[in-house]
Amino acid sequence: MSVSPTKIDAVADGIYRIHTPVAEVPGGFSFNQYLIVDDAPLLFHTGPRKLFPLVSAAIERVMPLKTLRYVGFSHVEADECGAMNDFLAAAPEAEIVCGRVAAMVSVGDLADRAPKALGDGEELSLGKKKVRWLDAPHLPHGWDAGYIAEETTRTLFCGDLFTQPGAEHAPVTSGDILGPSEAFRAVMDYFAHGPHTAALLAKLAKTEPRLLACMHGAAWEGNGADLLGALGKALPG
Repeated sequence: MSVSPTKIDAVADGIYRIHTPVAEVPGGFSFNQYLIVDDAPLLFHTGPRKLFPLVSAAIERVMPLKTLRYVGFSHVEADECGAMNDFLAAAPEAEIVCGRVAAMVSVGDLADRAPKALGDGEELSLGKKKVRWLDAPHLPHGWDAGYIAEETTRTLFCGDLFTQPGAEHAPVTSGDILGPSEAFRAVMDYFAHGPHTAALLAKLAKTEPRLLACMHGAAWEGNGADLLGALGKALPG
């Protein structure tokens, strides 16, 4: 994997985006992980295993890697959780956090330690911050898919939603990400287009996010509920 230097930047109070540009996809691409620093720090997404040295080194710029308490992800896929066992080895007290479906069908077998499975709407305290798990099966793909919402900053960690092409992105933007993400989807459609897509996007919009922590590209600040609604309108009916 041909990669550029990994960057880590604050995108909200106590929340950092870890950003690694890659050159494998024509036009460039990027992988993001998000670190919530609190009494019980949480990393959302791990990146592929080959990125573990870069991602772990970025975390060390902010906090000791060994103090990581939780490792979460949206669904089972290499760029979401490929390095989960590397993080479990580096952080002896860390637990995998995922939805109940992921724990049942994959993570209970793949992870070196038993995962902490969260039900839809279940909350997890990190100290000053609290995250809530939201089941979102097949949005955009994966039966086990789900997201977390952090309440104090109103950040929605929205995984593959609003995937933006290109290798270099600012940590946070308030510009258009729906247009670029829809252009990317037109070339490489990664959505399952399940029957409940609109209802699930409306469910996410109810969290009224002010920051959308996207897995590929820039994080986005603004009226997240409106942007999720616009995505729903842009997708085929």
